[in-house]
Amino acid sequence: MNPAKNRKQRDDNQDHHRVEDDRLIRGAGCFVADLATSETRHVLFVRSPVAHGRLVGLDVAAAASHPGVELVLTGADMATLAPLPVNRFFDHQVVAPTPYLATDKLYAVGQPVAAIVARSRRIAEDAADLVQLDFDTLPAVSDVVAAQKAPAIYAGMADNLALDHSWRQGDCDRAFDAAAHVVEISLTDPKVAPSTLEPRACLMAFDANSGCLSAAIATQTPHRAKACLADVLALDRHQVEVIAPDVGGAFGMKAALYPEDIITAFAAKRLGAAVLWQASRSEDLIAGSHGRGSVISAKLALSADGRMTALHADIQFPLGYFMPFSAAVPAWNAGRILPGPYQVAAVDIRARGYITTTAPMGIYRGAGRPEAAMIMESLVDAAAAKLNADPFEFRQTNLIAARDMPFRTATGMTLDSGDYATLLTNAAELAGLSAPKLEQTRRRAAGELIGIGMGFYVEPSGIGWESAQVSLMQDGSIVAATGSTGQGQGRETAAAQIVASVIGCHPSFITIRHGHTADLPNGIGALASRSTPIGGSALLEAAAEFTAVVKGRAADLLGVSSDKIDLDGTGAFIEADAGQAKSWAQLAASVSSGADGRAICASSRYETQGEAWGYGCTIAVVSIDRQTGALTVERIIGVDDAGRLINPQLAEDQVVGGIAQGLGATLMEQVIYDDDGQLLTGSLMDYALPRADQIPPINLSAMQTPSPMNLIGAKGIGEAGAIGTPPAIYNAVIDALRPLGVNQLDLPLTSAKIWQALNEAANKDEAL
Repeated sequence: MNPAKNRKQRDDNQDHHRVEDDRLIRGAGCFVADLATSETRHVLFVRSPVAHGRLVGLDVAAAASHPGVELVLTGADMATLAPLPVNRFFDHQVVAPTPYLATDKLYAVGQPVAAIVARSRRIAEDAADLVQLDFDTLPAVSDVVAAQKAPAIYAGMADNLALDHSWRQGDCDRAFDAAAHVVEISLTDPKVAPSTLEPRACLMAFDANSGCLSAAIATQTPHRAKACLADVLALDRHQVEVIAPDVGGAFGMKAALYPEDIITAFAAKRLGAAVLWQASRSEDLIAGSHGRGSVISAKLALSADGRMTALHADIQFPLGYFMPFSAAVPAWNAGRILPGPYQVAAVDIRARGYITTTAPMGIYRGAGRPEAAMIMESLVDAAAAKLNADPFEFRQTNLIAARDMPFRTATGMTLDSGDYATLLTNAAELAGLSAPKLEQTRRRAAGELIGIGMGFYVEPSGIGWESAQVSLMQDGSIVAATGSTGQGQGRETAAAQIVASVIGCHPSFITIRHGHTADLPNGIGALASRSTPIGGSALLEAAAEFTAVVKGRAADLLGVSSDKIDLDGTGAFIEADAGQAKSWAQLAASVSSGADGRAICASSRYETQGEAWGYGCTIAVVSIDRQTGALTVERIIGVDDAGRLINPQLAEDQVVGGIAQGLGATLMEQVIYDDDGQLLTGSLMDYALPRADQIPPINLSAMQTPSPMNLIGAKGIGEAGAIGTPPAIYNAVIDALRPLGVNQLDLPLTSAKIWQALNEAANKDEAL
């Protein structure tokens, strides 16, 4: 054993490649549907064909008697169950009394009305055709404008306003009255559909003898799912076990349980059997949670010397017909994050959410962060244009200074650390902004429409706690369990690196377990970019305690003090005499193992000191075809500061993935309902997603300013690309069109919208 080599191993851990990829690209992954057997029953949902209506009649007798059908459930069967929990953030927050299966009313196209459990999915599909549904149609309420005008959708509610909160500081009205300049922007962010490789799925198995439920769910939050299932089904927590096997993407859509999960579990309990629900792609588009969809109007007050003095913002979100656990988060984040990275003394911000007769709205990669960045960065570019100032210089003038960190914002948030001005300079240098501007001048002189835009953002990484456990097993292996689950981010790789860096071994020696509630007594899961800052800190703390215990045991066996002991992949040894050693297997054998096979075990429940705020700047260069309006994003440049990076390659991969989703949401993605509340984008033939050949060249760099809010010093990175990309592209498009008099466009920025704006600008010129 070589102590010098051991220390070098710790330093080399950052280069560790993803350990998950090999089995996944070989098709050796295990997803929920892979756990089904020939004895598994299948559930199919009969769904509402209308957005809003009175349920006059529901006849399931023929379906129930169809050969192979074992159970048909309707609203009456589940009327006494406790409702799904909803996290509360707002002073005014009302939760609609939504039934699991429709009873007297229909509230959205795709709402479950009846559940058919059969020996096979095909049998269930045949039986579903026999269900007779009779209803009277009521007016659809598909957006926030309609929701404000329409009578209350749910009985017992005064109106459709379900969320309402304001942030105020300073005298905003006085600041606007005294302003030398005021700019205003109104933006509607289109609804988007999280499109995961694996649609939602659950396999619920109930053992009638033990009274226990085993639930395999494609979820980001297995412990939350366990608590929810136990509470709703009136089971003790120890009677429910949840496992999240390989999960094919989540993006927030799989952060909470849906009515379909509860109904499937209820059916399994009723039958004492295993029941599988696997959503189709169209079911996810019509009944899975949607994201974004905000309507934001904002104005910014400016002094004569170009300082931001006040911000007013009115934020409105549609909520759909029921509220998932984190439904309030997007509106909450969009409000509290403003004014982003800028010093603005006075603010008046109001965020509201309205019940609508559409699919539920939930958290989607960024969850309010992209919306806040889009409106703020649009205002910033509009202000720079009004002042005839360079957008880069204008931002530098108004960014919060590094010397003022930690900084308390006008909405009461504490930005923990960072150097915004330096990062902006780094982004400009990486983009070589002087060269693109010269190129832009040259190409504009030749008649081309060229734009350069930037989007600066801040990203809170969540608060609270996470749990972890590091164990030496009886066979000499080391197993670490984390409450932070994985859905494709490389969680096993990064977690192994954290533990290995403390123990002093290569990450390949560490086995990571996650996604199974039996591995840890409790946990939160993977959401809000919290897995590395909080989950990683819990692993670090557990690994440190584990290392101390192991060194103590080795010291006893080797007859020295524990401070003379070092560890590596082979075991423990005396630093001054590497020949005096005990292997991991010998260390394990020296301790009596428990029934679970653990010889030595250390646990941690780590709670962060506060939110770690990542930040970054994205720059986009675009060109527009004058004849067709076709938009080409020529390149994307980004610099992010996510604090300490455990694995720089994983971090870059996360940013690239976020950029792709941000590009899709800006250029093409849009959930569309017609006037009757019918979904017009119910398949991938109608709902556009970006293809690989539409992703432009991407050039990324990183700063690493450690956060004082957690042991790792990490900040969020998982949502960065999705936050900074939309405003960068939007501002670049407006920069290209502003010389023609186009100062604002609705998203998504399709060629048709740009072509129409070009023609309207040309017609206006002709009229003049």
